[in-house]
Amino acid sequence: MSETLFSKIIRREIPADIVFEDDHVLAFRDIHPQAPVHVLFIPKQPIATLNDAIPEQAELLGRLMLSAAAYAKSIGVAENGYRVVMNCNGDGGQTVYHMHLHLLAGRPMTWPPG
Repeated sequence: MSETLFSKIIRREIPADIVFEDDHVLAFRDIHPQAPVHVLFIPKQPIATLNDAIPEQAELLGRLMLSAAAYAKSIGVAENGYRVVMNCNGDGGQTVYHMHLHLLAGRPMTWPPG
C-alpha cells in the first residue's frame, strides 16, 4: 500500500485532533465535518480499502466498529443515535486509500446523506 495522509497521522508527522487511540485503532476529528460530531476511525495496520481486507483481519475490522460505538457512548450520542459509514473506492466516495470509518452524530441523519 502506498503512503497516505493517514499513515503520516499515525506516525505524528501531520497533526490531527486525536480523540481515541489504542494499540490497533486511531480516531481523530474530520477536518471537513459533515455533522457536529465527525470522527474518523482508522486501523493502524494499513489496509487500502475494504476490498483489500482479508479474513485474518476480521478482529481488526471488529475493533474499528467497537471503537466507534464505545466513543459514541463516551461522548453521549449513542442513545440519540449516530451513523457509521465506510466508503470503498472512488464511486463509493473514498478519497484516502487507507480504510476508515466515519462516525457522524449530533444531528438527525437523513438518506441520502446531506
